[in-house]
Amino acid sequence: MRRSCLILFSFFLLLSGYSQNSCYSRLENDTLTIGNDLIERKFIWNKGNLITYSLTDKTSDQCWLNKTKNPDFRISQDIDNISNSLYSSNEIKESSIHPAYLETTVSFSLGTLDIKRVYRIYDNSSTIACDTYLKGSTDVILDGKAANLADMKNIEFAEDMKSKQVTAILDQIKLDGFHWQTKIVEFYDVTDWNNNLVFESNIIPYRKNSYRGNLLFAHNQENDKGFFFLKEAPSSSVQLAYNGYDFTAEFGHFVVSGLGITEKDIKKDEWVKTYSYVIGVYSGSELEQLLALRSYQKNIRKLLPGRDEMVMMNTWGDRSQDAKVNEKFSLIEVEKAAKLGITHFQIDDGWQVGKSPNSAVAKGSFKNIWDNPDYWKPDPEKYPNGLRPIVEKGKKLGVEICLWFNPSVQNDYADWQKDAQAMIDLYNKYGIRTFKIDGLAIPTKQSGINLRRLFDKVLDKTNNNVVFNLDATAGRRGGFHTFTEYGNIFLENRYTDWQNYYPYWTLRNIWQLSKYVPAEKLQIEFLNKWRNSDKYGDDMFAPGNYSFAYLFATTMAGQPLAWFEGSGLPKEAFEINKLIKSYKEIQHDFHNGTILPIGDEPSGKSWTGFQSIVNANEGYLIFYRENNSRQKATVETWLPETVKVRCVPIIGNGGKTEQLTKRKGALEIELPNINDFVVYKYEIIK
Repeated sequence: MRRSCLILFSFFLLLSGYSQNSCYSRLENDTLTIGNDLIERKFIWNKGNLITYSLTDKTSDQCWLNKTKNPDFRISQDIDNISNSLYSSNEIKESSIHPAYLETTVSFSLGTLDIKRVYRIYDNSSTIACDTYLKGSTDVILDGKAANLADMKNIEFAEDMKSKQVTAILDQIKLDGFHWQTKIVEFYDVTDWNNNLVFESNIIPYRKNSYRGNLLFAHNQENDKGFFFLKEAPSSSVQLAYNGYDFTAEFGHFVVSGLGITEKDIKKDEWVKTYSYVIGVYSGSELEQLLALRSYQKNIRKLLPGRDEMVMMNTWGDRSQDAKVNEKFSLIEVEKAAKLGITHFQIDDGWQVGKSPNSAVAKGSFKNIWDNPDYWKPDPEKYPNGLRPIVEKGKKLGVEICLWFNPSVQNDYADWQKDAQAMIDLYNKYGIRTFKIDGLAIPTKQSGINLRRLFDKVLDKTNNNVVFNLDATAGRRGGFHTFTEYGNIFLENRYTDWQNYYPYWTLRNIWQLSKYVPAEKLQIEFLNKWRNSDKYGDDMFAPGNYSFAYLFATTMAGQPLAWFEGSGLPKEAFEINKLIKSYKEIQHDFHNGTILPIGDEPSGKSWTGFQSIVNANEGYLIFYRENNSRQKATVETWLPETVKVRCVPIIGNGGKTEQLTKRKGALEIELPNINDFVVYKYEIIK
C-alpha cells in the first residue's frame, strides 16, 4: 500500500477540478466510444452486440487492449443472429437524488430476445456503469442450476432439442500479462445471523476458477495500474437465479456473471432489468483503487445535509416493542431526544392501527394487510390526536419525527401502490419523510420490480424528499450494493437483553465495511449501557466498561443511531449532548469526504479508527484506543508518506500535534486512557 503524494494530489485535482460536461459518447463507423476526462472504453460495434476494443485510464495514459473477440455480454451460444440494432445518447439532468450524467443506450435483438444495454458515466468518476434490460422470449435456461443429463427426458421432438443452458455473462475483458494481483470481496447482510460481514480473497489468477463476491479488483504488478468490477446485486448468498459464483478469472481474463433472473422472468412486452455492474480504472496504490470505487458510489445518491444527515433515536433497542408506544410516551421521548441533541426521533412498530407479528400486545400479522384499509393510519387509541402533537413538539424542539413501515409483502408486493400511497399520505399530512423499511422479502424478480415501483412512486410524489432506512437484518434483501439510491442502511439489531451488544463488534462491522461501502450510508447503533449490566458479569468488553461518549463515538463514521428509550437513561447520560453538538457541526463535512478504515481491525484491544479524505490536503482522523496498555501507538493511515501534517483536536481527548508521516502514512498518537477516542481535523502543511 505504498502511497504516492504526486498521484494522490493529481487524483484529487481530477475529483475537484474536472470540467463540466466532460462525458462523451459517439458511434463512428464500427467503433463506439464512451468516456470522460478520466476513463475511456472503446467497443467494436458488432451490430450492437458490443465487443470491447480497449479500456483506457486517462490519468496515466494506460491503454489496455482486449484480447478476446467475443461479445462482452452473453446470454446465448447463438451470437450471430443479430438484428434491430440501435444507438442513442442522452444527457440526464441533475436531480436532488443524483448529479447529471451521460446515458448511452445500445439495443439489439438475438432472435426472439430483445436486449438493451444502458451505459452511465459521470463527470467526476473513473467508472462506467451498465444496466441491462431484456424483453421478448428465449429458450435458454437461465435459472443458474446446472442441468443433469440423467434428468433430461427422451428426445422425441425437434423442439425439445432447442433447450440450452448457458452461464450468462454481464461483462468480460481479457488483458495481457500474468501478474494480476486480484482481490475478490464478498459481503454478508442478514445481520441478525451474521456478525462477520466482509470476506476478502486475494488470488493470483491461474487456470479458470470462479469466485463469490460483489467486488473484483485486478492490480497489475508490473506497472501498478488496474481496474475493478462492481456487481450491483444483493450479497452472493441471497442473489436470485444464482449459479454459485459472480466472477471467473483465468490469467488476465476476467468475467462478471449472473443476471439475477430466469428465462421465466423475461416478459414479452416489458423490459426486465438484470443485475447491473460497474467497471472502473485507477493508477497507483490501493488508495487510488478505493478512491475510484468511491467516486462512483458517491454519485448514486446525493448526501444532502437537511435530508440525509441524521442522529436518530429509535426506542426499539430497549425491547419494549410496541407496549409503550403512544402519544404520552412519544412526547416524552421527543423531549429526551432534544435534550441529548438528537435530530430525528423514529417511532418504530406500534404507532399504526394494524398489529404486526412483533407486537407485544396482540397477535398480529403481515398477511393481507390491506384487508384493513386503516392499517397504516395512527392508532386512535394510542394517538387520539393523530401524530400532529408529536410532530409539532418535534418542530418546536428541533427533532424530526420519523416512522417504521413494513410493505405488504404478499404476492410479490402486488399492493405496492397502496403501500406507496400510505407513505405519501403520511408525508402530506404530517411531513414524515424518513421511513424505516422493515420486513422485506425479495425472493422473486417480480417482487424486486414492484418494490422499486413503490420507492420510485413515493419519491416522485414527495419531490425526492423521502429517505428510506432499509433494514438489512434478516431475509432476502438488497444488501449493500442495490437500492442505495433510496437512502441509508439500518445495519444491525443488537440488544443488551440478549448480551449480543459489544461496542467493538459494532465498530468492527463498520470498520470492515467502510473500505468498500460508503460509511455515511450505514446507520450504526449505540445502546443504553446501564441496562442489563448484570447479564454481562465481569466481561471486560461489556458495554458498562465504556463511557457513554465512547459508545456514541463508535458510530460517528456512519449515521449514529441511538437504539434506546431516552426516558430510560440516567441523568449522567445526557452529558453527551455537548459531544453530539460538536459532532453535528462536522458531520456533513466528514461524510462528504471518502471515509476509509485506519489502524488495526477493532478487537477490543486495538488502536484503530477512520480517515475522511476531504481533499488532497485536508480531512479528518478518528482514533480509538481500545483496552490496551499502550498510551502511545503508531497508527497507519491513508496519508502520503514523509509529509508534515498538522492535527488539531476538535472532539475527544487528544492533544494538538504536528509530525512527519512515516511509512504507510503512519502517525504517532497518544491517548492516556483506555477505551478513549479523539477526532482530529488534519492539514498537510509541507
